[in-house]
Amino acid sequence: MIEFAPLHKVLHQTCYFGTLSFLFTMQGNRGPRPDQQNHAPQRRPNHQDQQRKPGGDSNGQHSDNSEQPSANAGITIDLQNFRKPGEKTYTQRSRLFVGNLPNGVTEQEVEKLFSKYGKPSEIFINKDRGFGFIRLETKTMADIAKAELDDTQFRGRQIRVRFATHGAALTVKNLPQFVSNELLEEAFSIFGQIERAIVIVDDRGRPTGKGIVEFTSKPAARKALDRCTDGAFLLTAFPRPITVEPMEQFDDDEGLPEKLVTKNQQFHKEREQMPRFAQPGSFEYEYAMRWKALLEMEKQQFEQVDRNIKEAQEKLEAEMEAAQHEHQVMLMRQDLMRRQEELRRMEEMHNQEVQKRKQQELRQEEERRRREDDMRLHNEEIMRRQQEAGFKGGNFQENQREQEMRIHMQGAGMNRNPLAGNAAQPGTGNNEGGGGGGAGLMGNPPMPVGGALFPRGPPGPADFAHNKRRRF
Repeated sequence: MIEFAPLHKVLHQTCYFGTLSFLFTMQGNRGPRPDQQNHAPQRRPNHQDQQRKPGGDSNGQHSDNSEQPSANAGITIDLQNFRKPGEKTYTQRSRLFVGNLPNGVTEQEVEKLFSKYGKPSEIFINKDRGFGFIRLETKTMADIAKAELDDTQFRGRQIRVRFATHGAALTVKNLPQFVSNELLEEAFSIFGQIERAIVIVDDRGRPTGKGIVEFTSKPAARKALDRCTDGAFLLTAFPRPITVEPMEQFDDDEGLPEKLVTKNQQFHKEREQMPRFAQPGSFEYEYAMRWKALLEMEKQQFEQVDRNIKEAQEKLEAEMEAAQHEHQVMLMRQDLMRRQEELRRMEEMHNQEVQKRKQQELRQEEERRRREDDMRLHNEEIMRRQQEAGFKGGNFQENQREQEMRIHMQGAGMNRNPLAGNAAQPGTGNNEGGGGGGAGLMGNPPMPVGGALFPRGPPGPADFAHNKRRRF
């Protein structure tokens, strides 16, 4: 809690703080109530009043040892109530210019002068030229400090307190209708940190198409200005770019007091006559009417230019709508062609997949047939080998039987007497020993008995003579 002594200047400018809550604590019945002070006529203290109040200092503050407490001695203000919800602190809007400082003033002295308005974050003093800058926590506290300390005495000099020029502020024009403060801040945050972004509205809350963007640093503002000037920065779907310009600094609070007007020769020449209405028929009236006609012509030309610009804007909007419709149709056509091409590609891929599947099935069928053929050939080979093995076993037995029959027949021929002729009796031939064997050989017929085998008779000794052929 801090205590403010003379608040007659602050209470006189309560229009700046209509949205804020002041915490007043009155001590007893000392002095009139605040509402009575606000509506009562105020009287500027003269030199005698100041002599009667020895407790007052050069800053207008009352010391603690004053015998007669002032009417505002019990007014206390809580600094936390001067901060809006979500308000940023230590911005350029809370930066004050302090002029006409005495020579040799230090930063500590200036900080002490502004100490009851909160802790400052920046103090700069130019001792040679006698001015400085100080940044307070909020703009509300800066308003209070400006209202209290402006035109007050500080070390024998009357100081001037003004708001410093915001060098990183931009004016944005041609804003779309549906752009809000939040969207404006989000759009320009790509260039740097933003302190404040406001869309200017009229007395009914309707947007005027203009806005203000305040950056924390000048390089960010310069970057935004260059980028928006060279390119086309769009904030919404409406393709109308915004324009960005450095914000013109105006002082619509203090204005130009009489004491700050330059008193030169031209000033005295202009001030020779008081404000008046020109008399008809006079020299002043004639040229005043000519000036008035010129100003009216200027006004009409500006109106005509505004109408021409408005017609051009409406025409451009109509052309833009038609071109946008054609562009959408072209995009739809391109999208349709793209979809058709994609469908054709998908069909080709499907056909290729089907062909691959068919070829794979054919290869599988051929492989299956080949395996079946190989299996069949393998089985046939096995059967053939088995048959060959069986045939070889039967021929061996047959050959063995033939050899036995030949041995038997040779043995029978050797036992026969070649000189005996046909001494063998019928029925008692050579078949006695091998009849059974010969009869069972491969189903051959039994050997004939007696002379049936030799029709001309059995061979005699003459048949085996020298140089004689056998006759069977």
